[in-house]
Amino acid sequence: MDEAQGSRRRQAVIFLGPPGAGKGTQAAELSRRCGVPHLSTGEMLREHIVQNTELGKLAKPIMHRGDLVPDELVLKMVEKQLSRPDYERGFLLDGFPRTLPQAEGLDRLLETGGFGKPVVIHFMVQPNQLLRRLAGRRTCTVCGRTYNVFERPPQVPNVCDDDGGALMQRKDDSEEIVGPRLDAFYKQTEPLVEYYRSHGLLEDVAAIGEVETVTKAVMEAVCRPR
Repeated sequence: MDEAQGSRRRQAVIFLGPPGAGKGTQAAELSRRCGVPHLSTGEMLREHIVQNTELGKLAKPIMHRGDLVPDELVLKMVEKQLSRPDYERGFLLDGFPRTLPQAEGLDRLLETGGFGKPVVIHFMVQPNQLLRRLAGRRTCTVCGRTYNVFERPPQVPNVCDDDGGALMQRKDDSEEIVGPRLDAFYKQTEPLVEYYRSHGLLEDVAAIGEVETVTKAVMEAVCRPR
């Protein structure tokens, strides 16, 4: 996936990392630079439900119960998504896979679809840095812009610079919830990290410092010859 035109015609890139690692910011930038779609499984599920597709009809009651959508159903949606013309040159996945069965199922889809082996970017951040990022995160209730009271505070406390909207903290970003969230993430994803590393597909990227510094490291990892 070349920044200008995509040296690999059908390249899949997976972002793997804990909450607060900056994956969303980097996903938007990589998508823009490489001209490939960013596949969010959450948005994909909601789109199927809104459009009332057959897969959406199956997923809707499961999500309404607050249960996890089965791997088989999510993989069918991903397979359908990959058949779209805008995915011809490749795509970026953030937040999926989350388990080994999902990773193995995704591998089969990628091989069948002609994408081959993915590049897996592993965002590495120290736990204390993640706690600071998540506990300090605030979101504008009007435009959705995010701030951090420690690293990127608004000009006026609790007020969005762009539209004056009130800033809020998500419930799952509170300090008493962040710790258990991170513990659960690491327990869940450690097997994934080892799976991709054992297959020679994992690229470790230090997700610290300025956004542009991390972007440069991500681009180098994605474009490295294999």
